[in-house]
Formats: sequence, structure tokens, C-alpha cells
Amino acid sequence: MKEIADRRSIRKYSECEISDEDIRDIIESGILAPSAKNRQPWKFIVVKGRQKEEMLDVFRRGIMREETEDALLINSRQHLAAAKYTIKIMEQAPVSIFVMDAQGKGLFTPLNEEDRIYEIVNVQSIGAAIQNMLLAATEKGMGSLWVCDIFFAYQELCEWLGEEGDLLAAVALGYPQEAPHARPRKRLEDVTVWKE
Repeated sequence: MKEIADRRSIRKYSECEISDEDIRDIIESGILAPSAKNRQPWKFIVVKGRQKEEMLDVFRRGIMREETEDALLINSRQHLAAAKYTIKIMEQAPVSIFVMDAQGKGLFTPLNEEDRIYEIVNVQSIGAAIQNMLLAATEKGMGSLWVCDIFFAYQELCEWLGEEGDLLAAVALGYPQEAPHARPRKRLEDVTVWKE
């Protein structure tokens, strides 16, 4: 419960490196997440060092395409400034872990009802894995940011990563240079229905 209460979305990081052992521990915590029918659909791609700058360039190109050419998220252009800010955050973080649904059918693939349900439950499983990773990072004194702005550069990042499956998110990791207050949450009474 302590890590659940203490976890924050961190947007400022120190230059301190993260050991490969700590990265492995954090990913192992993701692997321990529950998954529907034990499919364990996740795949993790760790980006750091020299590859980080290349990834950031690819991310920038995707955002530029969203601004000037055929946009994937045509009705979300008001969020492009936030996506550019996310790149600045990822520049500071020494590690980014891209999280994929290795069993994904493809973002643009038409699905029948059964396949759509499989996709939904795989995404839930991967969400649990990401949350485990964020909590493990918190327990180690690290900061993290669950990044979904990757969809503004979805095609470019998928091509650069070169892995099968669907890219779902990224996690920025590093030692925090800020200590944000808890963000407001809805009250239990406002989001819970009891049927007795």
C-alpha cells in the first residue's frame, strides 16, 4: 500500500544512471502481473544510451507528421504540445521501456467480436504489468512516467522498434528531480456502487 500511495508521475529526472539489474527487477515485476488465461502477452523493449537519442528523433518525426501530413489522431491535435513536452521528459529519463502486446492483431486490423475481446483482455493484462513496474520503481526510489503520447508517433516508433505486435505504451524511468503532491482523486462514494 505504501508504494501505491507514494507513486507519482515524474516529469523531471536527475542524470543518475539506472543499473541493468534494477531494470531487470522492474521488468520482472511486470512479468509477475496477472494475465488473462495466463497468455502473458507482453514484450518489453529497453531503450537507453546511444539508442535513446535515435528513438527521440523518431518520436519527433512522428509528431512532425501529425502536424503537417496525414495525422493518425486528427481530432487530438490540441494535445501535440503535450506530446512535445513528453519528449523533453523522456530526454531527461535515462531509460525508456516500450511495452508491446506481442499477440496484438494490429491497430488497423478489423476484428471480429472474439478477437476484439482477446485484444481488450490482453490490454488489461499489460496494464497490470505496467502498474507493477511503476510500483517496483517507486519501491526502489525511482520515478516513472506511463507514456501514451507514443500514439502521436505510432507508425514511426513501431517501424524503429522493429518488433511484432502492437505498441501500447512506454515507461520513462529515472531518479526523480521533483516531488509532486498527490493529484486529486474521485471519492470512493462517487465511483462505487454497492449491490447487496
